[in-house]
Amino acid sequence: MEKAEGKLYYSGYEIYVVDLPGIYSLSALSIEELIARDYIASEKPDIVIDVVDASALERNLYLTVQLLELEAPLLIALNQVDFAAKRGIRIDVEALERELGVKVVPTIATTGYGVDELVKAVVSFYEEGKPSGRAPRYGREVEEAIEAIEKELSNVTLGELERFPKRWIAIKLLERDSEVWELLSKQPSCDAVFEAVAKWSQKIESMHGERAPAIIAAERYGFITRVVERVQTITTPAKPSLSEAVDELTTHPVAGYLILACVVAGIFAAVFEGGSALSAFLESVLSGWLLAARQWLLSILPAWAVDVLIDGVLTGFVAGLVLVIPYVLPFYVILALLEDSGYLPRAAFLVDNLMHKMGLHGKAFIPLMLGFGCNVPAVMGCRIMETERERFIAGLLATFVPCAARTVVILGVVGRFLGLGWALALYLIDILVVIAVGRLAHRVAPGEPMGLIMEMPPYRKPSPSVVLRQSWLRTKDFLYIALPIIVLGSSFLEVLKVAGVIDQASQAFAPAMSAILGLPGFAVVPLVFGVLRKELALVMLVEVAGTTNLSLVFTPSQMVVFSLVTMLYVPCIATVAALFKEFGVGKAALITATNLLVATALGASSFRLMELLGFS
Repeated sequence: MEKAEGKLYYSGYEIYVVDLPGIYSLSALSIEELIARDYIASEKPDIVIDVVDASALERNLYLTVQLLELEAPLLIALNQVDFAAKRGIRIDVEALERELGVKVVPTIATTGYGVDELVKAVVSFYEEGKPSGRAPRYGREVEEAIEAIEKELSNVTLGELERFPKRWIAIKLLERDSEVWELLSKQPSCDAVFEAVAKWSQKIESMHGERAPAIIAAERYGFITRVVERVQTITTPAKPSLSEAVDELTTHPVAGYLILACVVAGIFAAVFEGGSALSAFLESVLSGWLLAARQWLLSILPAWAVDVLIDGVLTGFVAGLVLVIPYVLPFYVILALLEDSGYLPRAAFLVDNLMHKMGLHGKAFIPLMLGFGCNVPAVMGCRIMETERERFIAGLLATFVPCAARTVVILGVVGRFLGLGWALALYLIDILVVIAVGRLAHRVAPGEPMGLIMEMPPYRKPSPSVVLRQSWLRTKDFLYIALPIIVLGSSFLEVLKVAGVIDQASQAFAPAMSAILGLPGFAVVPLVFGVLRKELALVMLVEVAGTTNLSLVFTPSQMVVFSLVTMLYVPCIATVAALFKEFGVGKAALITATNLLVATALGASSFRLMELLGFS
């Protein structure tokens, strides 16, 4: 939901490009919409390029109409004209320009067709002056209401709303736009404005038999319908297209779920199995490099400094790379493929009912699914949720999904020594925890859940360049933000280890560890290092235990409790970094504290229950 920024050089000009979040309106229903409209109103860009899907003209022009209301310097890129033509849709570009008073350039983004003409139009408008469209006019009684409210707005101080046109503010007041109402209510002497809004809202509502926001939306769509009738012709294809046939199959109430299961299984097989193999290979290669670096540094530095540099700084850097390349990057590539092909909205539609039980909607399935590979892309994937409330709940639940590194611990301890059945039981417990925490968060989090509002784009062949670009942009976020924090966190833990703090902590926490979780005191060390990377919990456990046969130092119940706590407690430092970046310090701390509380409570309960049942 952030802005992507860049520069291009064309015809002697340096053009600064800002890619705003993808939206369908300028209402206050989502964070993306607020970001986009605030940027356009505050930053006053020279040109606003509205990318309109030629195959869905009527739906896409809704945003265009709102941009005209906002008096944005508008230029339309009429995209996917090739796909529209395949569906029998023909658009008279010159007629569309006349109807809207805006320059329209046909484009095909995947091939680059029309992009040069689009940039030429941008330069031309900059040289000749900003383009101006015609703000649409609506029905007589609605126009009377807008003009009356505009008149009252001229007599008051608008504060932060001064950056918006008065006509736009009047329309938003009639629409009950929450942000506009809140900003205006902070200004003194605005009672006359609100009285005018109430009076005219009541008048048009009584005439139309609908609420004012619905009336405004209907007026916009009425305008759009008239425009589309004049500029668009459709020739119905003789038979359904392949895209429509696949669409029907993937949303079928039976076949759709079978396909979804196959897609999820395929993702796990490709990323988990492939990622595990690649991770092991990279780790073996880099471990040799680290060993050589240690030997060289020992010849010139004290041992404690080498420990900090190698086990802290360099090992943290290597750990980040071993996480990014095998797991994060492939997941982002697959995610981009699913996005660009048009399948993800279908998957979200299928699981919408289940997600609603946790106060979310179907799109939350996407980041939760990512969590099985790595919690970092899962947390960052929560950006697709519309509101802060839903982002927070989805981010909270994503941290409880057992990632590949947690799976290593579960299978390496419980799976190996107690059997696969016990390992699967832990996964079942985790699913129940996700559902329970989700339902609780749904009840206590302020705000109301939103329904699933998602475009079902037609299926299309993914563009390799788009997939690679999207994958790199997302991976770059991790490399620039999370990787430095991993290195710092690893270094800090190693300093604590060299200083003897870790050993002292083990001794200090041993009584509490035994009393609450029934674990031996040395279990503190692997749990602490598990914060850096979850699989380090298993590595450090073997080190402090002095054996790979954990049945010699752990009872079966202790194996279950250790694996359960590791599966649920504080996420790894890379995930914490992602939480800080996405939600800020306060919410990241709350999510982390919730993980720790749930893990401790469930671990203690499991210990007591197994003790009661005589399972030891």
